[in-house]
Amino acid sequence: MNSRRLGGKVALVTGANRGIGRGTALCLAEEGADVLVNFRTHAQEAAEVVTEIQSLGRRALAWQADVAERAQVDAMIQGAVKHLGRLDIAVANAAHSVRQPVTDLDWEVVQRIMAVTQFGVFHTCQFAARRMVEQAQGGKIIIISSIHAEAPFARSGPYNMAKAGINHLARTMGAELASHHINVNVINPGWIDTPGERAFFTEEALRQGARRIPWRRMGTPRDIGRSVVFLASEDADYITGSCLRVDGGFMVGLTLPEAVPEE
Repeated sequence: MNSRRLGGKVALVTGANRGIGRGTALCLAEEGADVLVNFRTHAQEAAEVVTEIQSLGRRALAWQADVAERAQVDAMIQGAVKHLGRLDIAVANAAHSVRQPVTDLDWEVVQRIMAVTQFGVFHTCQFAARRMVEQAQGGKIIIISSIHAEAPFARSGPYNMAKAGINHLARTMGAELASHHINVNVINPGWIDTPGERAFFTEEALRQGARRIPWRRMGTPRDIGRSVVFLASEDADYITGSCLRVDGGFMVGLTLPEAVPEE
């Protein structure tokens, strides 16, 4: 008998080849789950995650799909069931961000951000929920959102909008699926040390920024992965439609700048 919390479960994680998705996939596998590792690009990274999961004694499969493409998400869910037998846990993690002022954004850029970060989450959650309802054995759906859903960080308008939208989607689906014992919850990560963040900030900027977080460090993908494991486990069976902020105190530590002296 598998004593790990997720023994015998099958999970799908979108955007699992790097960053939060990778950390989540590995944490789920460490707790006994078999994992479908979704990726759009960087196939070699996805293959490495699969190898790491298999080294833990779990089954794993890399699946290329753009979550913005509805038919590809449908095929991916069906593929998880065909190759791994069922679907118990779905983690909608994949996102896309471009940081520019709203006045400077090209419409095509906005559409891509929304297609991945909002509609991609919808596709993943909807198709996963349909499968879980069909299985009639409950399930766990976890959306990886952001503190951007709570705070209007500059240069992130469409991303902020998408994240706020998927948080409300989680609450709505939590209400709709409770009678099926399918839990739907959302995690709002704070400032997490990922390849995506390093595309926007220098090493020194990250180091200085980490010192301003009350916990005195940036979060790691494993910080989020362990939170996902909790929400995916029986320990969270009575939690649905909820938001778990995992940010080292970032939000509660926000303060106004020093007042400018009057002349």
